[in-house]
Amino acid sequence: MTTISAAEASRNFSAVLDRAERGETITIVRHGRTVATIAPAPKRTGRALREALENTDVPPFDDDYESDIANALSLVTDEPRDPWADA
Repeated sequence: MTTISAAEASRNFSAVLDRAERGETITIVRHGRTVATIAPAPKRTGRALREALENTDVPPFDDDYESDIANALSLVTDEPRDPWADA
């Protein structure tokens, strides 16, 4: 883990975000006190949502419930998608 001053983080914020995106955790200090930690965002694929929807014991609320769940599950993928792929 890297520690940098708040002033350095402010001057180089884009670079700090780049480092976090590459997997690094950065601690930011001001006057010797830790004020923030910037870390990579957890990768979310929708797996938890898929499992919750598939493993529910709640009875259907209406006639469309099963098809609503099936439609929601069809939108969820286990693979992370590159948001810039189509740019």
